[in-house]
Formats: sequence, C-alpha cells, structure tokens
Amino acid sequence: MLDRLVASLETCPMVRRGEYMYYIHPITDGVPVVDPALLREVSCAMIRRLDLSFVDKIVVAEAMGIHIGTTLSLMTDIPLSIVRKRKYDLPGEVAVHQETGYSKGELYLNGIIKGEKVVIIDDVISTGGTLEALFSALTRAGAEVTDICVVISRGEPVFAHPYQYLVRIEVTDRVRVIERCS
Repeated sequence: MLDRLVASLETCPMVRRGEYMYYIHPITDGVPVVDPALLREVSCAMIRRLDLSFVDKIVVAEAMGIHIGTTLSLMTDIPLSIVRKRKYDLPGEVAVHQETGYSKGELYLNGIIKGEKVVIIDDVISTGGTLEALFSALTRAGAEVTDICVVISRGEPVFAHPYQYLVRIEVTDRVRVIERCS
C-alpha cells in the first residue's frame, strides 16, 4: 500500500534553501502537479486508519491541507472546515497563532460548533507547530478532537497529542521513506 506516495516521495525534486534541503512534492507543495490517483491513495489510507463513524467535521489548515481534506470529504460525505490565513470576523471566529519551522502567523477558525467531534488532517508534521495551534483553537471552540492524521511525518516533532501518519521520512540529499503505516 501507498506505493504511489512512496515512489513520488523518493523521486521528488530537491532544492537547497540555505542550510536546509527542501523536497518539492505534490502533497506538501501542490507542484509540479497533483495526481488524482495519489490523492485517492492518500485518502483511502486515511479512511482505513481513522474511525470516522462519529466525526462531524474534517478540519484542515490552509493551504496544503485543503486538497487532502477536500478529497477525504468527498469520499466520506463529512463536511470540511478550512482554517484560513485571513480573518473573516464571523461570530465565534477563533484566532490561532501558528509557528512552524517555515513560517509564523495567524490562522482563523470558523464554522465549528461546541460539542462537535472533529478530525484534524494535514499534509506534514515536522515541528508540530501547526497541529498544536489547530488543536488549541479547536479545544477553545469547544470541539472534541477525535483523531489527527498527517500524510508525512518528518524529523522529531514536538507535539503533545497522539497523532497518526501514513509515512515517516528522512531527508538528506533525497527523501527516504523509513516507515509506512497503512
């Protein structure tokens, strides 16, 4: 399982950004092109790993969680809530401070009703900053986070909550998948 994901990761382009080797991949960057079969494979693997039977909403962060969350939402008929980088000033909006190894800024959570059961979906965890911010915001909004699943786990994230991943990678001058979990 996850043969497309593994093959695409292990052959993806690499670029150096200062001291950091950065991999370019459709799941984490949306370029060069996002293959529908890859999205289906990722979503099917998440459906197998997660218990979605009582989940009210799928929650993703802008931007790279959107395509994964949309595919998962279409396959399960579970509504999707996108935590956006732009403030909307809607009633109940929760501001989320996000700090990762790549960026920091504010995100805005809308459309979550107190008591809802939600699952957080994301493309990658490397520092844990985005997931920590989302978990905190959802808790403040009164939601129950039933599970968290990311496609790719990289490095040693500092994240205090249990989460699942589909593959674990290490990055040197190339990407190497060191564990598959589907």
